[in-house]
Amino acid sequence: MDIESLGSPQSPTFGLDTFGDVALGADGAPLPQPDVVRQVVAEAVLADQVGLDFFGVGEHHRPDFAISAPDVVLAAIAGQTSRIRLGTSVTVLSSDDPIRVFQRFATLDAVSHGRAEVTLGRGSFTESFPLFGLSLEDYEVLFSEKLEIFAKLLAEEPVTWEGTTRPPLDGVSVYPHTASGLVAWVGVGGTPESVARAASYGLPLVLAVIGGSPGQFAPLVDLYHRALAHYGHPTLPVSMHSPGHVAATDEIAREQMYPHQAAAFTRIGRERGWGPYTPGQFDAGAAAEGALFVGSPETVAQKVAWAIRTLGLSRFQLKYAVGTLPHDQRMESIRLYGTEVVPRVRELLARS
Repeated sequence: MDIESLGSPQSPTFGLDTFGDVALGADGAPLPQPDVVRQVVAEAVLADQVGLDFFGVGEHHRPDFAISAPDVVLAAIAGQTSRIRLGTSVTVLSSDDPIRVFQRFATLDAVSHGRAEVTLGRGSFTESFPLFGLSLEDYEVLFSEKLEIFAKLLAEEPVTWEGTTRPPLDGVSVYPHTASGLVAWVGVGGTPESVARAASYGLPLVLAVIGGSPGQFAPLVDLYHRALAHYGHPTLPVSMHSPGHVAATDEIAREQMYPHQAAAFTRIGRERGWGPYTPGQFDAGAAAEGALFVGSPETVAQKVAWAIRTLGLSRFQLKYAVGTLPHDQRMESIRLYGTEVVPRVRELLARS
């Protein structure tokens, strides 16, 4: 596993995330999902061109997100890029086969010349469970046992394992092998148990910070480092994934992002029993220590630098595709993030 390429608190890396959110077209109607997938590829190509370090795509099985097979999309991106690292945000390991996940991303690592990563998680939606014939009653044990298998696979040696969710493995070898190991992260939503589990396997951590303040996650980062030491693992990278949008000014960025953010969270809220998303919630998230990284390049850079210092991050990942935000606005956000925000963050960190 090429840990050095993932950054450090002294020299962090910068990435983008998308779930293939279905944007609106010029007529105000949702775009066909094939168009959305092609737009994601174009967005990744731009991210590579402006010098960003990582591009991640998430796995979902819903009408409002177009990507259900991240590895296929990433392979298409690999053929049109040369340097940017390519991974997921997140692969829903609970409802997939860990051996097949490893094989697909080892294959991606080959076609991308060693640029593949995978972030393993349980996901924030549950549609994949009934879709693939799984019971939500097994939500915890499925992830726990499959992560145990996947952690063994990373050594690329014969695997022996026994559990309750599948027949045992007895010295099974899995192919293809990679050239120098597959980078695998664990994505967590903020529970101590998930953080400690990632540390127990010696896997780097991605914090999904979509509400509250990044500062509230500092105790979890401290727990992660203490757990790594407890299990005898070296210090490993911590990344943070948060939504945001960059435009020429704070006012433009907020005006562009708010209606799409509000629509997406209100729609999901109806499914989960939340109230409608309000301007007050948006303002709280966009505040100096909130979870939304929205504004001008200077505003976003100041906030990203603060988050990196506060949590000791090795990487920051901006979830730039906000609901139905149009493709042209996403492209401009990517351009500004790569050409203005990231250089300014590096300057701010160098000063401190």
